[in-house]
Amino acid sequence: MLDANLKAQLSAYLEKLVHPIELLASLDDSPASAELAELLTEIATLSPKVSYARTDDDARLPSFLIRRTGTTVEVRFAGIPMGHEFTSLVLALLQVGGHPSREAQDLLDQVAGLEGSYEFETYFSLSCQNCPDVVQALNLAAVLNPGIRHTAIDGALFQAEVADRKVMAVPTVFLNGEVFGQGRMDLAQIVAKLDTGATAKAAAKIAEKAPFDVLIVGGGPAGSAAAVYAARKGIRTGVAAERFGGQLMDTMGIENLISVSYTEGPKLASSLEATVKENDVDIMALQKAVELVPATTPGGLIEVRLENGASLKSRTVILSTGARWRQIGVPGEEEYRNKGVAYCPHCDGPLFKGKRTAVIGGGNSGVEAAIDLAGIVAHVTLIEFDQSLRADAVLQNKLRSLPNVTILTSAQTTEVLGDGEKVTGLAYKNRSDGSEHTVELEGIFVQIGLVPNTEWLKGTVELSKYGEIVVNARGETNLPGVFAAGDCTTVPYKQIVIAMGEGSKAALTAFDYMIRLPQAETQAIAA
Repeated sequence: MLDANLKAQLSAYLEKLVHPIELLASLDDSPASAELAELLTEIATLSPKVSYARTDDDARLPSFLIRRTGTTVEVRFAGIPMGHEFTSLVLALLQVGGHPSREAQDLLDQVAGLEGSYEFETYFSLSCQNCPDVVQALNLAAVLNPGIRHTAIDGALFQAEVADRKVMAVPTVFLNGEVFGQGRMDLAQIVAKLDTGATAKAAAKIAEKAPFDVLIVGGGPAGSAAAVYAARKGIRTGVAAERFGGQLMDTMGIENLISVSYTEGPKLASSLEATVKENDVDIMALQKAVELVPATTPGGLIEVRLENGASLKSRTVILSTGARWRQIGVPGEEEYRNKGVAYCPHCDGPLFKGKRTAVIGGGNSGVEAAIDLAGIVAHVTLIEFDQSLRADAVLQNKLRSLPNVTILTSAQTTEVLGDGEKVTGLAYKNRSDGSEHTVELEGIFVQIGLVPNTEWLKGTVELSKYGEIVVNARGETNLPGVFAAGDCTTVPYKQIVIAMGEGSKAALTAFDYMIRLPQAETQAIAA
């Protein structure tokens, strides 16, 4: 299953094993089991510290354990972890084998110190770019703490189980048989949910921080670029973000980033975070800003209040809070979110194999989603509010060539229909004649653009009618010392490369602002 290049890379990784490990498989006569047996056999040939055996001790077939020989340190995969999950497999091999994690030591200590018994199960799909973060975090937790066990399950391979447990979005995590969470989560987020005192500890730690020269709110491409440019000026720089990477964590293929022929969102986010850390930036993750308090005097300190009750102060602030998927805003959407209503066709599409789906939105993202889904599901109905699709002509032509796609224009979605547990259809109105219709289906993918994450700024920073932060050509807002960059601003064209440039510009403008402050004010702030 592994080509020569992949074998060479994996062999090099396996040289880092500290302890011997066992690959223990539970198989049947299916083709999937044959593939898994082939994969595990190949891995075992790459290192003398890896052995393979068939035990058939698990009800899920095919599945396998990675166990540190002679111990109970183990993680389990149900399925064949290729695609996006191949990295999860490699990390599991290394970490079960004793290779240390790169996570912060205080976080690792927090995981190791958790008391109780935790049985985690994560449903993933091989095309989901968010799933590996969750799988890898829980695998690491199982390695660190003997009270934690984890099984990662390929939902596409165990569809009967997925249907029985009503899993309609990935990643979905169960803890001790109950739903624990859905969507991307990193280790810190998981620990924060398990450790009830984590929020108070984080708030106390933040309260002790001295004022920053530049505080960046948001950790996407704009925030990352701003952090690097600010830190390279030799000034005290901090980043407060709910999740590092922002929208990148929900982005599949990226083919228009100059000098990079192809990458994927989570991979780019990881590279950005590594670069920011290399520049000695204070990164404060899992921190949601809820209020901006402008300086009371020219050149004074600006305060950013956080959801956990703590606050941060800084001479300048750069707002780079990004945007999120826009919702339809109709009855039933929120009720059936992750129960048939989804926003990521790459992640959740495989769960709807052979079923009827709809895509709402006729722009590039909507048409691309419909094309992708058409190769998986039984039928796709694309619903567009306007009289015609807005996607590029080449995408429209491809869509119209597919036999299992229906295109509805001048159609306004009015309600998501369901049976209390899952989506059963949607209702729409024909805007041309006012007639009302329903479509029977099992999945709805919403692709109607973005909305800026700026609600918390209303009444402080000037916002456009669309909720975007109004900035000038230098990234300045209407408040002295407050700057903004990226998709949350009025700058047109929401693109990664533009956000990076705007973030860099905002940092340079913030530095220019500080060096032009009267010396007396600068000294007062420093004191």
